[in-house]
Amino acid sequence: MRKTTILAVDDDVNLQEVMRHYLEQAGYQYLAAHSGKELMQTLDNAQPDIILLDLTLPEDDGLTLLSMICSKSKAAIIVISGRDASVDRIIGLEMGADDYLTKPFELRELSARIKAVLRRTTQEGNPANDAAETPLAKANRIFFNGWILDRLQYQVFSESGKTAELTSGEFKLLEALVTAPNRVLSREQLFTLTRPGDFDSFDRAIDIQIGRIRKKINDDSRSPVLLKTIRGVGYLFAGECKAAD
Repeated sequence: MRKTTILAVDDDVNLQEVMRHYLEQAGYQYLAAHSGKELMQTLDNAQPDIILLDLTLPEDDGLTLLSMICSKSKAAIIVISGRDASVDRIIGLEMGADDYLTKPFELRELSARIKAVLRRTTQEGNPANDAAETPLAKANRIFFNGWILDRLQYQVFSESGKTAELTSGEFKLLEALVTAPNRVLSREQLFTLTRPGDFDSFDRAIDIQIGRIRKKINDDSRSPVLLKTIRGVGYLFAGECKAAD
C-alpha cells in the first residue's frame, strides 16, 4: 500500500527533524523543503498528499507560495505559522489552505489535524460522501440512539413518539450527518447540503444549529456523544444508525 506523503516546508531544521521522526514513526512518508525554491523543485518530482507550509519563510512570502501550490498541486495544505492573528487565519483559509495550526504546537495535535484533513479531502469528491447509494439515504425512517428521523414528516421523534421540534434547517442538517455516520463533513459541505447561496467562512449558522440540535436530542454540548466537533474541519455523527424501511 502506498504511504501517505507529507511535504513540510519550513526553514527550522530542528523542527523539521522532530516532525520527520514523529510522522515517519506514524507511517507517513516525509519530504522536507526549507525554502520556496526547494518546495517548487520538490513538486516537480513528487506528488504529496499534504503540504505543511510555514508562512514565515525568510526569503519567501508564504501567501504567495500558498497560491502557487494551489495552482500546481492537488495536495491538501495545512498552514503552520507563528502568526496567531485571526486575520492571518482567515486569509490563509480563504486562499486555499485546508487548516491552520499555530506555533508552538503539540505533535499529537499535528497528527490529528493531518488525519482530519485526509478524511475530509478523500470524501470531498461528493459532498454527500456517496450517501445517496446507501440504505440510510434511501430509508424513509432512520433509528439512532433512541430517536427516529422521519423523512416523510420532516421531523425527529423519540421512541415514545415525542417530537424533538426541529426546524426545517435543523432537520436538514441532522439528516445530512445521520445519513453519513462516522464521516467528517466540513462546514462548507454541510452548508452546501442544507442551505441556499454561497458559503461564507464568517457564517456561524451551522455551528449555532448544531448547538440547538444537541439540546433538542439531549446530546450534552460539553461532552457530546452523537454530534462530534472535529476541530478546524466540521462535524461527525458518531451514533449508531439503522434504516427502518
